[in-house]
Amino acid sequence: MMRIRAVLATTAAVFLAWGASGVANAATADAALLPHPGPDGLVWVEEAWGDGGVASGGAYEGLPTVLTVACDGGGTVSVTMDSQRTEVAAFTVDCPRGEPGRGSVSIPAGVVRPGSFTIGVETSSETVRWALTVTQPE
Repeated sequence: MMRIRAVLATTAAVFLAWGASGVANAATADAALLPHPGPDGLVWVEEAWGDGGVASGGAYEGLPTVLTVACDGGGTVSVTMDSQRTEVAAFTVDCPRGEPGRGSVSIPAGVVRPGSFTIGVETSSETVRWALTVTQPE
């Protein structure tokens, strides 16, 4: 299982969070919004600004999946997760100035199918800073 996760994490790292211009945005972060997810992590976007998203090489359908998003800067982020072309999660997070907002959804085992999944992040403003993790806790 650890080897599969290492491969998936490496695959996920190849797919960057992209900003509105199609490239990762440089940031002047005050503090990390979300810590590294550790060995349960499939995806970690440490920091991005504005609209973006992630694509991953896959997940294990025998475990639950947790998608967590944190943000700040004023406004909101709307998050969607698709697995094999089916939406499996959608939620919105308020992103206050000064203190990060946070939202999370737990998806039962079997809902996220084996193979690729994508996460889209739409921000209300280019000034919204966000981070996300996807984990599969054992």
